[in-house]
Amino acid sequence: MYDVIVIGARCAGSPAAMLFARQGYRVLLLEKATFPQDTLSSHYIHQPGVALLDRWGLLGELRSAGCRPIDRQSYEALGVRLEGFSLPVDGHRTTYAPRRFVLDPILARGAVAAGVDFRQSCTVTDLLYTGDRVTGVRYTTPGGTPATEHARLVVGADGMRSLVARRTGAPKVVERPRMTCTYYSYWEQVPAHFELYERPGRWIALAPTNDGLTLIMTYFPQSEFADVRTHVEDSYLEAVRTTAPELYERMSAGKRVEQMYGTGAQENYFRKAHGPGWVLLGDAVHHKDSITARGITDAFLQAQSLTGHIGQDLHDDTALATALRRYEKDLDSTFYSFYQGALNVAELKPERHTEMVQKLVGHQDLIDRYFSTVSGAYSFDDFYNNELLTVLDQG
Repeated sequence: MYDVIVIGARCAGSPAAMLFARQGYRVLLLEKATFPQDTLSSHYIHQPGVALLDRWGLLGELRSAGCRPIDRQSYEALGVRLEGFSLPVDGHRTTYAPRRFVLDPILARGAVAAGVDFRQSCTVTDLLYTGDRVTGVRYTTPGGTPATEHARLVVGADGMRSLVARRTGAPKVVERPRMTCTYYSYWEQVPAHFELYERPGRWIALAPTNDGLTLIMTYFPQSEFADVRTHVEDSYLEAVRTTAPELYERMSAGKRVEQMYGTGAQENYFRKAHGPGWVLLGDAVHHKDSITARGITDAFLQAQSLTGHIGQDLHDDTALATALRRYEKDLDSTFYSFYQGALNVAELKPERHTEMVQKLVGHQDLIDRYFSTVSGAYSFDDFYNNELLTVLDQG
């Protein structure tokens, strides 16, 4: 019997398994894929996520894997351009946008090094119960053989379509409609930093990633998904041409080296986070539009929060219940502002905030703080302070 079974070994599951194992627990980590395997992603790791990778001892391996460092950000919309970068977190200002077939194995290797029993190509098919308490999982081995394992706690880090959420009936306690769809690919010979471009109905994001390539993402309103998905490449290029003409010229001098990837399933919700014997983590518990690229960083923060609250109290019923409630409270207090911020951006209506952004020009400290509100290095409440209000009034 295990202390913890974690379902899903990507950006939420592997760190959680690693941290539980470092606390002395016996941990099983199950993953349906066989690594390395790519997955849809916005790639970017904000400063708080980089700081956690360093704390966990994994940042050096990410750097060694050839992921180019990022130390500059720009945002351009409706005649205004801001340049700067988020403030540092624990001394880390440089960020990264790794390919997922690079990042996810690094996280899984960190879990294995901590003593986690990691099994790939294993598909979880159901949960086991004793009374109303989850006590384990049913799954199939790589050879297709049915198997079962038991644990004190089952962690569902198994994504938006979480089996753990379905089987436990975990309701969505906050939900908003889908707002955007996105398509992206990878380009060579297109120099870039972390760049964002916006006009009404369009959002373009790009960042350097592994192997000298540049990730270029386009966002469209969800209402256009049916049309965009039938004309993906034309829609993608036209969005860049009309939103960021200078970037379009750079792309014309470069070359797209992979297929187009994309999705219209950009869900926006919080689910009930826990129940007897189970807890949700990462996209299983909370998902928002990827337009602000917070998925990876938030998964890291949630793994740190969950394991930190439980600590050595896994086998104390009262203490464990308290820890899970505190974890759920963290989800509300830490991530709701990011959730609302992402949905505001996903409206694709830059005119709503252009006047404020224009008044930041010439105030580099405020520009960096503005970028920091998205990274999580600076709170929204701290950004909207007397200094900012004075600048806005003077403008």
